[in-house]
Amino acid sequence: MDVTVSGDQAGERLDRVLAAALDDLSRSRLKALIEEGQVSQDGKVVRSPSAKVGAGDAFEITIPAPVDAIPVGQDIPLDILYEDDDLIVLDKPAGMVVHPAPGNPDGTLVNALIYHCGDSLAGIGGVRRPGIVHRLDKDTSGVMVAAKTAVAHANLVEQFSARSVDRAYHAIVWGLPKPAAGEIEGAIGRHPKNRKKMAVRDTGGKHALTRYKTLKVYGDGLASLVECRLATGRTHQIRVHLSHRGNPLVGDPVYGRSTGRRDAVSALDPDIKRQIGDFSRQALHARVLGFAHPTTGQHVDFKTELPDDMAHLKQILESL
Repeated sequence: MDVTVSGDQAGERLDRVLAAALDDLSRSRLKALIEEGQVSQDGKVVRSPSAKVGAGDAFEITIPAPVDAIPVGQDIPLDILYEDDDLIVLDKPAGMVVHPAPGNPDGTLVNALIYHCGDSLAGIGGVRRPGIVHRLDKDTSGVMVAAKTAVAHANLVEQFSARSVDRAYHAIVWGLPKPAAGEIEGAIGRHPKNRKKMAVRDTGGKHALTRYKTLKVYGDGLASLVECRLATGRTHQIRVHLSHRGNPLVGDPVYGRSTGRRDAVSALDPDIKRQIGDFSRQALHARVLGFAHPTTGQHVDFKTELPDDMAHLKQILESL
């Protein structure tokens, strides 16, 4: 559908103008559509709901097809580490979204689990997120556990809430953390200027604590392999904490800016520089997951190796 700005609307916010023209869509829904890239002007996507419009500006709004209220099973391969009647442990690949959401209606881990487990997941943990106990970012790889019964789900959620679950991540970061091992403590909340990002906040954030140790240093401190263990589980916690400390993750498109890193990389051999630049996701892998089995009470640990892309990046850095 198309909307053209009238003369008396010049200077107003884009979301207000669209809401006034489209009675069947709320302003909040239109704001979400703008942020999702569903509004364009002259073929160019406009992502700012607060953008000021001019008289005669024409905007095209695309309304995505509705997402099924209940996710459906899809035959998507799973790398299963362990499975019994209560739970399933798997190695999630980078690029896989955990559960359906706007922009990712299918092809998710939930769709794969429904296909693999059948109707047994129905109603466990909610309609849209059946079986899901915790999550990893789309471009973070590694070990995850999902519940196959309501009792197992409740028990695992309680363990995550009580912070009794052992979670260790391997991250490849720019620079050498100082000190080489320690804790990063800082409340995390929405970035004050970019609502799509998180940030360490002086006020308004939630307490967050990351324990880390440097495992290996590459290129005289150009980059490092770091193990992180979470004492809390905030959104993007490792990425935000390490970036705040001055050691953003290699490849992180959101938190990865570093002037010092750019200067160091520019001096590298062109082929090596290209290969490092080709790594286009945050170099973060959920390496270890340990918890008490919800039925037996026995402590179980699962470990996964670095995926091929991170292993290749590590090999490149080791050559420096």
